[in-house]
Amino acid sequence: MPSPLDNPTWASLSGPHARFAERRGRVVRYPEDVAPFLGLPDAPGEQDWLDVAELAGPGAVVVLAAPAARPPSGWEVLDELPGVQLVDEGVAAAPDPEAVRLGLADVPEMLDLVERTKPGPFRKRTVELGTYLGIRRGGALVAMAGERLHPPGYTEISAVCTDPAHRAQGLGTRLVLAVAAGIRERGETPVMHAAASNTSAIRLYLSLGFALRRRPDFVAVRVPG
Repeated sequence: MPSPLDNPTWASLSGPHARFAERRGRVVRYPEDVAPFLGLPDAPGEQDWLDVAELAGPGAVVVLAAPAARPPSGWEVLDELPGVQLVDEGVAAAPDPEAVRLGLADVPEMLDLVERTKPGPFRKRTVELGTYLGIRRGGALVAMAGERLHPPGYTEISAVCTDPAHRAQGLGTRLVLAVAAGIRERGETPVMHAAASNTSAIRLYLSLGFALRRRPDFVAVRVPG
């Protein structure tokens, strides 16, 4: 049966994250300062691609996560990253006593941590997408994780990162489990995405109780013009 996880960006922006959606026709996207993702319907047609071009603008780069969303002739594919989608099938989710809720006042530190650790896209308003938790040492933010895409019934755990000087202490694992606990409390299922090449992270997430659901591609394309 079709699942919101088959097309998570479109499902998020057509459902729980509709308040963020910039729309044209059946095409939706997050504001650029929130997230770089754009959502197409499951079987995009010619008009949908015209709407992408109008919504994004000539020469813009958009990131697609729908497996059937291959651009028409004349669109430049800049990057195609094989990925994995992992779903909770027994994660030992639990709150963490050291984790603190992060908000808008913490964004400069969050952006600095992201710049040093490269966990994936994180913008100045990404924190608005859901709950972000962090761990501080000596007052400094040294690890964080939070919620990003929100297909109906599911929430993605994202931006899992730890300062290099504080790795190998299990901080990222603790934060994943803490974020998962909050998602479970709402009656939703945690989900994660990772680059297929990031085998060490995938092994960790599988050991925590996530299971491989599918292998989507993440495609960056440039609008003609």
